[in-house]
Amino acid sequence: MKLVLRLAFSLLACAAAFSAAAADYPAHPVKWIVPYPTSGTTDLLARLMGGWLTEKLGQPFLIENKPGGGNNIGVEYVVKSAPDGYTMLLVNPANGINTTLYKNLPFNFLTDIVPVAGIARSPNVMVVRLDFPAKTVKEFVDYCKANPDKINMASSGSGTSVHLSGELFKSMTGCKMVHVPYKGAGPALADIMGGQADLIFDNLPSSSGFIKGGRLRALAVTSAQRDASLPDVPTVGETVKGYEATAWFGIGMPKGTPREVIDKLNAAVNQALVDPKMIERLRDLGATPLKGTPEDFGKVIKAETEKWAPVVRASGAKVE
Repeated sequence: MKLVLRLAFSLLACAAAFSAAAADYPAHPVKWIVPYPTSGTTDLLARLMGGWLTEKLGQPFLIENKPGGGNNIGVEYVVKSAPDGYTMLLVNPANGINTTLYKNLPFNFLTDIVPVAGIARSPNVMVVRLDFPAKTVKEFVDYCKANPDKINMASSGSGTSVHLSGELFKSMTGCKMVHVPYKGAGPALADIMGGQADLIFDNLPSSSGFIKGGRLRALAVTSAQRDASLPDVPTVGETVKGYEATAWFGIGMPKGTPREVIDKLNAAVNQALVDPKMIERLRDLGATPLKGTPEDFGKVIKAETEKWAPVVRASGAKVE
């Protein structure tokens, strides 16, 4: 009986400690791992939301870029971190895609990372260098078929949503292009603007400023409907019937992170996503808020992981 009582008191003490920790959370800076280089969509969204969380929760949310391994270096770092609420992951489409693309990962993303909150959804956008001959999707397809394997299709890395959006386009149009993977969207966009690559199906937030600034030409967005930030840009589906692809972003933490901490962060993020200034900033980037509970974001992760698995297999996408 004494042993049972001691165990009960111990559990109550742990619960009280977790509650106190959540009440004081965050007590010191929080590290937010972005598994891409600076200047891409994941980095932009993390810095935007990180600024909000820093202001509202009273401690710095420090963005740390850990690119490489198709996102897996950053994910593994978070998986191996203490589940105390002080290490977060910028979750993005590559994390779901990699569950199919990679055969021997040292972690199980769907169980080792717990969902905290969604941040945003955005279409990808089909952009080309300014002097590319085609000005519409139809012209692009015609040019591509007349010049097989002559177009360099850049991506932010093998197996990313940027890459697979292009692979889906290739499979649905019969276009033959050479895939050129980069270590993030930033260097890929730089090469397209410099004329070393021709095309990318980039996440809209990282390309939006270059499109509006006249440094890239947008042919189409990949969502089912036109995007409000680029109302004159058609969808790919208006030419290639049935084509649709969107990107999604949010926050994850190591398995075992106290629920009280997760709920506090979720509430702060959702507060941001109804703030008019945040909504306007996301809209300017071509993104829409992805509000909801941790469980809602978990459903998004699961559904997107399942959606892209057959595309990975059918495309023959390989880790390079």
